[in-house]
Amino acid sequence: MSSCRCLATKSDRKEILGVRCNDYFRFAFGFAILILSTRLSLAIEPPVVDGNQTLSIECDGSPLTITTTSRLAGAVDSLRWRNHEFIDSADHGRQLQSACSFDAMSDEPFWAERFNPTEAGSRLDGAGKRSTSRLLAIQRDDRQLRTSTQMAFWLAPGEKSQGRSALNTRVLSDHVLHKRIRLGAYDDPHVIQIDNTFEIDLKESNRYAQFEVLTGYMPKEFSEFWRVSTASRELQRLDDGPGEQPDPVILSTKDGQFALGAISAGCPDWIEPSAGYGRFRFPTEKVVKWNVVYRYQEVPAITKSKASFRVLVAVGTLEQVHAVIRRAIDGELVPVVSESP
Repeated sequence: MSSCRCLATKSDRKEILGVRCNDYFRFAFGFAILILSTRLSLAIEPPVVDGNQTLSIECDGSPLTITTTSRLAGAVDSLRWRNHEFIDSADHGRQLQSACSFDAMSDEPFWAERFNPTEAGSRLDGAGKRSTSRLLAIQRDDRQLRTSTQMAFWLAPGEKSQGRSALNTRVLSDHVLHKRIRLGAYDDPHVIQIDNTFEIDLKESNRYAQFEVLTGYMPKEFSEFWRVSTASRELQRLDDGPGEQPDPVILSTKDGQFALGAISAGCPDWIEPSAGYGRFRFPTEKVVKWNVVYRYQEVPAITKSKASFRVLVAVGTLEQVHAVIRRAIDGELVPVVSESP
């Protein structure tokens, strides 16, 4: 597991949002057996792993529930609170999920979907019941879920994305995503902590990597785009973009009764620590999206085999989500003892 840089509002602060960087090493140790079994699974045809799991926690008198499915190789298919769905999940791309992209040593302008291992599956999987991605392992306890997923390429060989041909030569990559989802993190039922480790296939040669550490595709009713200024901590309107900007993003319904936001809480120490926070509106598809993105370039070729990140997702009313993001920026979220990996 790669070492991780803590982000903090004060230069002498050794904790990121109350979580020490050493958590990543404890996280890696806790995943050791899972990763070992994953490596063995890549060498032989693995057994079918059941990805249908549910995590739930009481949040303001209503269950906050996350559901993963085998259809999506263990990716998050649904997030519900107060009987309201927060995830679109129309195909194998519109989930709460993670992905990465590489340049495959191409000298052409970078286009993410051309070489794009994706947690939930491929574009051709469509609205079908199966995923080209392969769920290798899954562990669940009361409020925590761990998965290891061999990610499919978004495009099949020969497919195109806006006229640009796929650079991959097979449908299933050897890039593996190890993920931990924890509900009620920091003793706050509105906070979901997501730890991701991308295990990079170094048999391939790449100079450029883009990590979509986490993205959420949400129903069009989450039509209001906001950002939380890291300078003033104020909630500010955000235009449609599309694209990234440097402040954490929140998407909400018009009445502010339902909202979801995300903030990066850690990255590898070898990567530029400033995340990009994107927002997108797709009127034809009737869906909106946010994401948390990091990028890395290494010449003549990438030598890093693992990249670990942490993202905090806040769910609640717009006021509640703003409060969580503000506390995170100020470093006021402190883990309880039971949250150690």
